[in-house]
Amino acid sequence: MSTPTGDDDSLYELHFELEAEISLAESSHPEEAADLPISDWLFDPTDVEREEIGLRGLRDAVDALEGDSHPDEPRAGNA
Repeated sequence: MSTPTGDDDSLYELHFELEAEISLAESSHPEEAADLPISDWLFDPTDVEREEIGLRGLRDAVDALEGDSHPDEPRAGNA
């Protein structure tokens, strides 16, 4: 990922906000709740998984937009 300049600041910040949300979703350990009776669940493990998938999709979209705004720079993972 490149250093933000000008209009890319919001994309750069959004990327890190999404990373924080993904980390939070990963740390919730929804698979552990699946072993408990449904009445003890604080959240549905399937909902947590769906949210994490959605967040990853948003992060990938932000990464794609960041790459489009700097076509001359190599993208991470493509070097």
